[in-house]
Order: sequence, then C-alpha cells, then structure tokens
Amino acid sequence: MTLRVALEQTVPVALNVQLTCAPGELLALIGPSGSGKTSVLRAIAGLSMPLRGRIACNSETWFDAAMGIARPPQARRVGLVFQDYALMPHLTALDNVALPLGGLTKPAARARAAELLTLVNLEGLEARRPQQLSGGQRQRVAIARALARDPAVLLLDEPFSAVDQMTRERLKRELVALRARVTIPIILVTHDLDEAMALADRVAIMHRGLTLQSGAPKDVRLRPDSPTIARLMGQTNVLNGRLEAPATAEQPGRLDFDGMKLEVAVTGGYQAGDAVAWLIPSEFIVLHRRGRPSQGDRENPLAGIVQALTALGEQTAVGVRLTGASGHVLNFRMPTHAARRNDLAVGAEVTLSALGQGIHLMRPDSTIRDSTV
Repeated sequence: MTLRVALEQTVPVALNVQLTCAPGELLALIGPSGSGKTSVLRAIAGLSMPLRGRIACNSETWFDAAMGIARPPQARRVGLVFQDYALMPHLTALDNVALPLGGLTKPAARARAAELLTLVNLEGLEARRPQQLSGGQRQRVAIARALARDPAVLLLDEPFSAVDQMTRERLKRELVALRARVTIPIILVTHDLDEAMALADRVAIMHRGLTLQSGAPKDVRLRPDSPTIARLMGQTNVLNGRLEAPATAEQPGRLDFDGMKLEVAVTGGYQAGDAVAWLIPSEFIVLHRRGRPSQGDRENPLAGIVQALTALGEQTAVGVRLTGASGHVLNFRMPTHAARRNDLAVGAEVTLSALGQGIHLMRPDSTIRDSTV
C-alpha cells in the first residue's frame, strides 16, 4: 500500500508538503525543530486536519479537503509511536498492546498481544507495567501496540530520543529486523542525521513547512539542491565561486575560488561565467602527508592553518582556515592515528586537496525550491 500525502495550509503551522512512501520503504523526515515534521505525522494519523490537500493509502482516501473526506483516526489503519510512548501506566505490557484489539474476544486479544510482544523481543515481560520497564522496553511495547491495529502505515515520531546511546543502537538494529517482517510504509521523524543515513531508504528534507528535496540519503547529502539543504544535511563546507569552464568528456571543469583554480569532475548545466555555490564533503578532503607527497596531492591543493583539532575516539575532527583573502574554514575528519602521525596541532601549517570528484555545484543563493517527493 503506497502512502501519498499532499498538504497545504498557512495556519496554525505553515505546510506545503508532498510525500510518497512505498510498501516496505522507510522514509525519514529531516529538518530543524518547527519545520513541520510532527505536524505531517499528525495529519496522516487524523489527529489534525489541514486546510487543503489529500492523503491516500492505495485505493483508500483518508483525507480530501476538496471532496470533504476526513476519516477519523480509528478508520485510517495507522500505527503511531509517540516520542513519549504514551503507554497506560496502570496496565501491563500485554494489556497496553491489547488495547487496540477491542474487536476480538479477550482471550484472542491477549493471544495476539503476546505474539506482538514476541515480535519485538519482549517475551517474558508481559506482566510488567511501564514503570517496571526500561526506556527501550517501553519503546518496543509502544511499537507492538502500534502494530496491533494491523496498520497500513507505521509512523515513528523521534522513537529513539528518550533512550541512552547503547539502547538506541540496539533499537535501531531491531527496527531493521522488524522491517523485514512488516512490509508497510514506515515514516520516521528524526533530528539525528546519522540515524536517517543508517535506517532510511529515502530522506525528505523539511524546512519551514516545505519539503525541499528527497532521495536516497547519500545522494541528498552529497548532491543537495541548494546551500540551505546542504546545511540541513550537516554539511559545513559550502563556499562560493565562479565556473570558468564546464566539464567535458575529455577534461574536468574549472572553478575559480578566490583566485584559486579548482578542477571539478561534474558541472551539471552550469556555464562558463556562472556564479555558483560549491560543496566539498568531508570525505573528499585529503590531508597532504608531510615529507611523503603522493601523486594525488597535486589535485586542487589548498594551503591553510589548523584552527581546531578535536579527538573523537577513533576519529579526529579538524578545522583548517585557508590561507588567502577568503579565510574560509574547511572541516573534515580523519583517523586519530593519522592525525598523530602527521603531528597535527592547532597553528600548524598544512596543505589539503579538495578532490574534484567530490565537488558539487549549486545555485549560489539559499533560495528554497519545492520538490515533490
């Protein structure tokens, strides 16, 4: 059952949203607080009614403002897991899951609830109340209760935000396993970019109630449509320049950046003389090895001074302020052992290479462009 969502309103929360989510697909909604992510989930679930738009799941229309259709939540077959789980504190885990099964006899409802608790790896904990469960266990009870309705769509609103890091990683693995057994559209709202990159088949970027761009997580992160989207995807190395020559089949394009000439593997539809914004993701920045130059070091060399150096376990975050009029800072990560081997320290002079295959060109302003998902 493919879920199709088109919403538009100006109050109380501005929305101009277009989404699709296919059976078995997990779509992650990403964006800052106030971007409308939870409002979209509430509209799909029938907990709020947008002014205009349509929500349909396969052949069933759940909401159509023009036709006056607005099915109540209980008629939509939606499983919703709230951020705070919303479990009944006086009921056991089994009874919480059995709540939506009022159409069955009590023995049948309890048997089905027990099956669902087993599905989320909570067998043996049926008699415990929420206060006797860990945060991760409560979250799994909430998922089991959402699945009890035999939903056509599963909605997850920041489901891992209230648990510790170790529990979060375990729950992510369990969600991956659950997806193999539940082939319905799943929409995940998250602030965690790493979470979206690891779990989602597609991401949809939201900002100020708009859907800006959607696609495979890696594609959106490395090839965003605008500087705004790049920054929402956690990219910090967004700069301005001018294209001197577009790329051809025979040779790379040339980008002028504050007087420096950079090779660019792909220049899209941009022409010579166009002002562009350009992105260089962290993984396409290479630190030149001191005293051991390699052939690859000659590609797009940029000199600078280490401004920030933060060890993060096996990885070290490095910020290098470029030499010259621009004074821009490029941020990247590298293995901590390599940082030590190169004697990196704040104030050290270094040379980097911005690999041409990783440079992505965009329009130079932050104009938001609607994108149908």
